[in-house]
Amino acid sequence: MPQAKMAMDDVIGRLYREQSRRVLATLIRLLGDFDLAEEALQEAFVAASAQWPVDGLPDNPRAWLVSAGRFRAIDRIRQRARFDASMSDLAFRLAETGEDVAHPDTDGPGIEDDRLRLIFTCCHPALAPEARVALTLREVCGLTTEEIAAAYLTSPTTLAQRIVRAKAKIRDAGIPYEVPEAPDLPARLDSVLQVIYLIFNEGYLASSGEALMRTELSAEAIRLARLLMDLLPEPEVMGLLGLMLLTEARRPARTDAAGRPVLLSDQDRSLWLKPMIEEGCAVVTRALESKRIGPYALQGAIAAVHAEAGDAGATDWPQIVGLYDALMQRMPTPVVALNRAVAVAMRDGPTAGLRLIDALMADGGLDDYRLAHAARAELLQQQGDVAAAREAWDAALALTRPSAERDHMLARRGVLG
Repeated sequence: MPQAKMAMDDVIGRLYREQSRRVLATLIRLLGDFDLAEEALQEAFVAASAQWPVDGLPDNPRAWLVSAGRFRAIDRIRQRARFDASMSDLAFRLAETGEDVAHPDTDGPGIEDDRLRLIFTCCHPALAPEARVALTLREVCGLTTEEIAAAYLTSPTTLAQRIVRAKAKIRDAGIPYEVPEAPDLPARLDSVLQVIYLIFNEGYLASSGEALMRTELSAEAIRLARLLMDLLPEPEVMGLLGLMLLTEARRPARTDAAGRPVLLSDQDRSLWLKPMIEEGCAVVTRALESKRIGPYALQGAIAAVHAEAGDAGATDWPQIVGLYDALMQRMPTPVVALNRAVAVAMRDGPTAGLRLIDALMADGGLDDYRLAHAARAELLQQQGDVAAAREAWDAALALTRPSAERDHMLARRGVLG
């Protein structure tokens, strides 16, 4: 293969890695169809591989790819129009209303708006939560179906069907490819942030499988939050990004050499990623300074207090309890109440925390939540109530699949004999 051809192939490969999601987002807007846009994207890069080694690199490669993809999609629709007359009208509309390489929207703010539209479309609340996650990872992040299926321990066929159904729902329900208007933005943004946080949590603490963590999913969630903050610098976007950065910074200390979990209080804080902590604290501070403080910003502030403590004993538990009090006003869920109870136990002692946890569990809302039983077991163990602690660990273990987390629970229970 000639040297020039190899060099151009490297350029095209880099463009695909760095720009294909941007090109796809614009093609979806122009063509109005996910599958047609994906076909057009692939054909545009095939055309680039054939033409650029001969003609040279265009002045605006991304705009060239958008234009090439659109024209190939129109050609494809015209071919289908021989068998379906309705396709002829579609091809005409695309040819009349489309844009070409000279159109400014193919490179600049417009193309970033397309990425924002794509995020809101993939995370539309009309879609099932698992469909939002799968579609976002596939269309916005560019993960393959096989990669997503492996991360969520499902078959590629099942995952592909989930994505197909989500696209059909978008088409059949007429879900608009747009950023919501200002009055609707908070509710819709919450759905987007939920999807990003779901992806992060699955990577940070895997819900199934042997591995405790799946780093690629956490990295994708952080990358997606960075993109969203660049496009839409809302305080809650900043809060979520800061929360994830501060949480991710602890990853190197979260497991021991055998892969078992290490509690926050026992972690070697010299292993924490300091640059990530500094960035996370700065982003959370920006969110808090906005005075429009939401649940993610408060959770980010709690993570920042932990990150700023030189060791576990230096943690400002009164401040953390105060932040949980504020969080309970905005997000009064049983899990938040449980976390607040643990913070109270750290501030006031295990008896105070147990009193709160027992009151929460009396309602039955946390009966099936393994971490509630584990938190109760830890506090009972601190109190010296061996029999009750054993019983609580057994309840937690019964709800935990075989994993590194379960091994950790077994070890904690084993201390009791």
